[in-house]
Amino acid sequence: MANLSEKELSALNDTLSEESLLVKKYKMLAQQTDDVEIMNKFEEISRRHQRHYNELFELLN
Repeated sequence: MANLSEKELSALNDTLSEESLLVKKYKMLAQQTDDVEIMNKFEEISRRHQRHYNELFELLN
């Protein structure tokens, strides 16, 4: 991993927080709908944000 500046680390941390929040929101929305098609779409979006989170987190290792 390249050495990141404090500003870059802060931005990465903010983005991780945002991605984590989006994962939780879309999981919650998926649980609250009775429409299977919409539920599947919300779950797909949640998984996409989880992948984003995982990829960003790997930058810290």
